[in-house]
Amino acid sequence: MLVLSSFVKALGQLGDKRLSRVVWLGIGLAILGLVLASAGVQALLVWWAGDGVTLPFFGEVQWIAALAAWSGPVAMLLLSVVLMVPVASAISGLFLDRVADAVEARHYPQAGQARTVPLPEALRDSLGFLGVMIMANLVALILYLIFSPAALLIFWGLNGFLLGREYFTLVAIRHLGREGAARLRKQHAGTVWLAGVLMTMPLSIPLVNLAIPVLGAATFTHVFHGLRARSGAGAG
Repeated sequence: MLVLSSFVKALGQLGDKRLSRVVWLGIGLAILGLVLASAGVQALLVWWAGDGVTLPFFGEVQWIAALAAWSGPVAMLLLSVVLMVPVASAISGLFLDRVADAVEARHYPQAGQARTVPLPEALRDSLGFLGVMIMANLVALILYLIFSPAALLIFWGLNGFLLGREYFTLVAIRHLGREGAARLRKQHAGTVWLAGVLMTMPLSIPLVNLAIPVLGAATFTHVFHGLRARSGAGAG
C-alpha cells in the first residue's frame, strides 16, 4: 500500500543527517509554536475569567483564572492535541522544500531538479492553507458538540483532508506547477486524504506529535512520486 510504504520509507530516513537536522529544528519550532499558542489561550482564559465566572449549575466560580495561570505545562500538552494541526500547517511552508530535497536526493535522483518556490509565493500559500485550517476547525466545533462520540473521527477526517491537500500540493507544485499539482491531487483524492489522516492521527498524541510535521513532509514526498509514476504525470 503506497501510503504505508511511504511512511515506512520516511521513518527509515530519519537517520539521514540532512533530514535529522530538519527534524530537530522542526521539533524546536513546534515546541515554540505550542508555547506561544498555549500562552495565548491561557491569557485569553485569564482575561475571560476575571474575578469570577458564573456557570450553569455551579454558580459563581472564582478559581478558573488561577487554574489557567498555573497550568502551563499541562495545558500545553492537552492543547497540543488541537493546536498541533495549525502548527503543522505553519511548519510545512518553512521546511517542506528542505525535506523534499533530502528525500528526492536519496530515493528519486531521476526526478530532476525541482522548481524552487519563491518565498512570497510560499508564504502566501502557507498563510492561505493556515487560514482555511483555522476557519474549518472553528466551524467543526459545532460538529464536535453535536456528534461528540464521533468527535475524534471527525477531527481526523477533516484535518486529514486539509493537511493532505496542503502537503501534497506543496510537494507536487515543485515538479508539476500549480495546475499540474491540482490535477494529480484530484485524480488521487482518496489516497491523498488517507495519507493526510495517517499524518493527523499521531498529531493527537502529545510529544509524539512534535516530529510529525517534518515526517509528514517526507511521507508526502514519497506519496507524490508514487502517484506521479502511476499516472505518468510530466512536468507542468
